[in-house]
Amino acid sequence: MPSRLMPKLLVVEDDPGLQRQLRWAYDDYEVLCASTRAEAIDLLRAEEPGVVTLDLGLPPDPDGVSEGFAALEEILSLKPDTKIIVASGHGARESALRAIAGGAWDFYQKPVDIDTLGMIVKRAFHVHALEQENARLAERATDEWRGSGGPVLGQIITAAPEMLKIARTIERLADTGVSVMLLGASGTGKELLARGLHDASPRRDGAFIAINCAAIPETLLESELFGHEKGAFTGAVKTMPGKIELAEGGTLFLDEVGDIPLPLQVKLLRFLQERVIERIGGRQPIPVDTRIVCATHRNLDEMIAQETFREDLYYRLAEIVVRIPSLAERPGDAVLLARHFLKVHADAMNRPVKGFAADALAAIDAWNWPGNVRELENRVKRAVIMADGKYATAADLDLAAAGEEEGDILNLKAARDMADRAAIRRALARSQGNIAAAARLLGISRPTLYDLLKNHGIQI
Repeated sequence: MPSRLMPKLLVVEDDPGLQRQLRWAYDDYEVLCASTRAEAIDLLRAEEPGVVTLDLGLPPDPDGVSEGFAALEEILSLKPDTKIIVASGHGARESALRAIAGGAWDFYQKPVDIDTLGMIVKRAFHVHALEQENARLAERATDEWRGSGGPVLGQIITAAPEMLKIARTIERLADTGVSVMLLGASGTGKELLARGLHDASPRRDGAFIAINCAAIPETLLESELFGHEKGAFTGAVKTMPGKIELAEGGTLFLDEVGDIPLPLQVKLLRFLQERVIERIGGRQPIPVDTRIVCATHRNLDEMIAQETFREDLYYRLAEIVVRIPSLAERPGDAVLLARHFLKVHADAMNRPVKGFAADALAAIDAWNWPGNVRELENRVKRAVIMADGKYATAADLDLAAAGEEEGDILNLKAARDMADRAAIRRALARSQGNIAAAARLLGISRPTLYDLLKNHGIQI
């Protein structure tokens, strides 16, 4: 009997002689054999092999490749991390290109060379093990943030690896003097990231000034940015410094920079090149040491092509470009942020709401959040106001109750593991990481919970 600790190799091959040969050759693995696509899928569900060798010529199409490619697609849909090595003697080059494009890890041509195939299989198991370890490490980092609910980069609250990576990028840029452009949809937290960059930089003791260029009429935007002298225009009853000047020694955040009109873009470019400004109606150049961070949700490449945004200004403003993912692209963040907003608004309005009902949590997970974090905060604020008891419901959020998406589940063990992990994380979040309280919520003992945490690789 092979050891259960041996890596599992699934051989999908309809030739019994070749099956026996491969089973004999690979004594370092637990070799599982299937002759048809149906048998292969049954073994995949039951045994979860890390590597599969797949003959494309399977019955009922042993002289073609249709059944083999159907098996390739089905295996990857059920277990995407599987390393599949396909084999074919039918139109080898075309089959190889199509298989790799379809997600196969490697390809070999029949007749089989046992030694060559053995090297490919060995390398596939090595890569599979590395990917599993990387996934465990990434999950561990995510679990730590989920458990703590702590902010990163000042006020950014996230558990998503995508946002943690961006936060680390912003921290690296903070100590430099480069101009940073933040690209992302409205409501994704661009101003918070800009403030985080300022707070982490040597300019943290200076002012952080933010201005939304789309919210100010064109006729007033120049005065807002550069200031004006007394008597420069009707209504200019006193000299007023502009935002650039007020941000001396600090950071100026230009939100929606794509809305700055072309004539004003020229004046902004001159400031970025020479680091001096002139107020409207003034003649005296004023040196200003201000760092510029800007953001927009608009497609500046298209605007440059249409000559509505200056290319030279873009390269001055976008020495480093950071792209911000939408809330829908940040797994786990919606619930984490919702809990934060609920506490903030419940405290501010002195409401007794303590958390979310199960249907509310499911609805938050399922919603696509087209308005991103801003929409989430507005809905949570509404829920705090509308909730009748201690727990806000999906109806309070004005969201239809939604269950978890089922999708294709590999096997019962995978479904159970998924449910266990979700229940454990939710219990830890509700108990703020307290093991005893989480165990009580789950109806299990503390030692059992410790065992489950270890088995599922969940860190607290």
